[in-house]
Amino acid sequence: MAKSKKKYTPNHTRYSEKTEVKAKKHLGQHFLKDENIAKKIGDTLTLDRYLNVIEIGPGMGVLTKYILQKDLDVIAMDLDRESIEYLNTSFCLEYHEIIKGNTKFKVIEADFLKFDLSTLFPEEQFAITGNFPYNISTQIVFKTLENKDRIPEFTGMFQKEVAQRICEKAGSKTYGILSVLTQAFYDAEYLFTVPPDVFNPPPKVESGVLRLIRKKEYGLPCDEKLLYKVVKTAFGQRRKTLRNSLKTFQLTEETKALDYLSKRPEQLSVEEFIELTLIIQKSTNE
Repeated sequence: MAKSKKKYTPNHTRYSEKTEVKAKKHLGQHFLKDENIAKKIGDTLTLDRYLNVIEIGPGMGVLTKYILQKDLDVIAMDLDRESIEYLNTSFCLEYHEIIKGNTKFKVIEADFLKFDLSTLFPEEQFAITGNFPYNISTQIVFKTLENKDRIPEFTGMFQKEVAQRICEKAGSKTYGILSVLTQAFYDAEYLFTVPPDVFNPPPKVESGVLRLIRKKEYGLPCDEKLLYKVVKTAFGQRRKTLRNSLKTFQLTEETKALDYLSKRPEQLSVEEFIELTLIIQKSTNE
């Protein structure tokens, strides 16, 4: 039976007016203070194929309270001890009507990038969401890819440029390593843009919210590590054609003759990179 959740009605109190937690520059913190945007981010979670979620960088819980209203087991993970103390005290008191009776809300003080995710929700699928610190957002995506077997959905807020790069298609200058490797396993969708003035302190750039949904058939026909190597090598010399940038793979004459090797890496689709990797893999094994 689905859990009954208390509905929270935002009073639009601005977080700058209750500074229990100070944003720390070295942690890349910019606390979201707009309730409507927090709710929109919470609503990016589809609850499809999972009953658990990890929120990374909850800060003062502006997004957390909206996630808690959904039928999910929630873990809020933050490296900032001050945020952890706030979530365990003031946050629980202020939103006790939402949290009351919910034994499946847990706050963990930890570095997501170093944390062993196998210890959370054992053998169960879980989503990831959050207002991600800009300075580690790309690393968060790569760790998600490493754990893709357990993460069917990923939503959250990045620096706009990074969010666009993740979702970009072939043919664009912003299309790159992150685009190809993410989209090899997930369908990526850029959802909406967030202005700087809804944060405390405001960042110097706009933010963007995206959603990644794991493909139903996300297993690759090629070697995954080889795909990573091919993609990183190709974009490491993105001004060169693939025929020149991939010389280190000792391509056969037949492979060198492929039409798309005369292209630059940003001109190749995700599917073509996978196909090329498979060709290289087969020629290496011969």
